[in-house]
Amino acid sequence: MTRLDDRQILTAEITEACAAGARLAPALGLAGIDVRTFQRWRDGDGQVRADRRPEAVRPPPSHALSEAERARIVELFNEPRFASTPPARIVPTLADEGVYVASEASFRRVLRDPGQMRRRGRARPLRSAGLPSTQVATAPGQVWCWDVTFLKAQVQGRWFYLYLILDL
Repeated sequence: MTRLDDRQILTAEITEACAAGARLAPALGLAGIDVRTFQRWRDGDGQVRADRRPEAVRPPPSHALSEAERARIVELFNEPRFASTPPARIVPTLADEGVYVASEASFRRVLRDPGQMRRRGRARPLRSAGLPSTQVATAPGQVWCWDVTFLKAQVQGRWFYLYLILDL
């Protein structure tokens, strides 16, 4: 999406270039704009108009879940037997019983709205790993580093092992 002020600047510069003798298509090609896009930016008076996509009215798709179906998903999700079960296991369990309510993705999408897509179950929540501890050496022989590297030999399938130990 190009902002209105950027559109106005580009349109003014391209119009100025065309008035100076440049052809429209190469000038638009230099700016990276298609001819049809340039035509769409301008209305009948020659004024530049803003992008109308953000305020466009978009009807819900015909296959969208109804409010009753969404309520059924939330109700199933909150049943005691599924208290500690994620949607990835609820949907197959229901399928084994011969019940199909919605796909796993629909379960996740519906449950994200009321804020119910959190960790479920008895397992502890994930902890983020803390920052690694830094080692500070104030004298020789206090902190040592090591690494093992495999180096190819001239013979196929043979390796040299380089063991490297350094005093930090």
